[in-house]
Amino acid sequence: MRPRKLDELVGQEHILGEGSALRTAIESGHPHSSILYGPPGAGKTTLARIAAAGAEGAFEEESAVNAGRAEIRAVIERARERRQSSGRPTVLFLDEIHRFNKAQQDALLPAVEEGLLTLIGATTENPYFEVNSALLSRCQVYELQPLNAGQVEQLLRRALADPERGLADPPPVEDAALAMLAHRSGGDARVALSALERAVERASDFDPPGGGSKSEAVDVAAVEDALQRKALDYDRQGDRHYDFVSAWIKATRGSDVDASLYYLAVMLEGGEDPRFIARRMVILASEDVGNADPQALLVADAAARAVDRVGLPECALNLAQAAVYLALAPKSNASYKALGAARADVREHGAKTPPDYLRDAHYPGAKSLGRGKGYRYPHDEPGGVGGQQLMPEGLEDRRFYSPTDRGFEAELGRRLEGLRKSIRKP
Repeated sequence: MRPRKLDELVGQEHILGEGSALRTAIESGHPHSSILYGPPGAGKTTLARIAAAGAEGAFEEESAVNAGRAEIRAVIERARERRQSSGRPTVLFLDEIHRFNKAQQDALLPAVEEGLLTLIGATTENPYFEVNSALLSRCQVYELQPLNAGQVEQLLRRALADPERGLADPPPVEDAALAMLAHRSGGDARVALSALERAVERASDFDPPGGGSKSEAVDVAAVEDALQRKALDYDRQGDRHYDFVSAWIKATRGSDVDASLYYLAVMLEGGEDPRFIARRMVILASEDVGNADPQALLVADAAARAVDRVGLPECALNLAQAAVYLALAPKSNASYKALGAARADVREHGAKTPPDYLRDAHYPGAKSLGRGKGYRYPHDEPGGVGGQQLMPEGLEDRRFYSPTDRGFEAELGRRLEGLRKSIRKP
């Protein structure tokens, strides 16, 4: 069921688009040394084999889990013999390259450097942390993305449609079962195809009471059994999608950490896009935690960046850490309410012109208009506060922000009380 040509490969358009360096190298039969970095089941081994199949040379495959320096030396020796006897180059695919220690990686360096070997390494770990800089400098790093549900389903349907390349004489598979399998595989094509194979085998071995057909349709229950996961009543495009994210927001706002984790688990198990969850976390950090704990926004933002960098399944850990922090943080919606009040005032009364001493004074003729004249630079004032009226005329007494007495915002409230006495003088 593994794709054998670039045109059969699903996903990874960002590195395999028409005219891209990697695609051109593979199609020309001259792949360059590279590191393929990405999550399980994204197509690293498949891509390496496609590159090797079209290369003008021999293909050697090793796994860093089992191979040591002796195995690598043997590969290098065979590559040298090929070059001397026939001039054929050698492509070495090294899976799990991050498992090699420094000495093992160093053993590859001379062969890669002189072009005796074209190295294609595969890793689920960040190669910039796990691969020696000397070896890394001789390779191009390509980051593969997890497949989305539509791409996984495309692979599943192909396996069912082509008996010579996929499953021989498979029983019918329900659309709902395929969709569930595509969503629940976490972007891992290997997991999806293996589960489909088990489900088909189970259905083909079915022996109904009283005889008759020995196969049955593959339904959601069969896929559940193959995956050992229950299908969830969760529709990413429908009401359930909004119901559970709403429940997560309200549970987190209500400081129930266990409920927050439960609804997060439902969304993840239901195949929700982790980037959507991360965006809601960043919003909640300001809307519901606010300045009661300013660190919450940094935690949520870090989790969102981790989702993009790490991807599923590992980024679930980053989301869980952020969910726990947000649920247990002190809560305040004071800044959210303050912005709402300020915008309502602007919508109702329009935008008032700032005092002339606050207006832009950098363009020619600004000073003749009085722009910037009389402005007091706060850093030159005692305590760093100028005591100058900063609201537009007529709004001197307007108040939008009312801090709570929770967490760090209580300290902001005490500071605000003194500041308003200094800068809001009649």
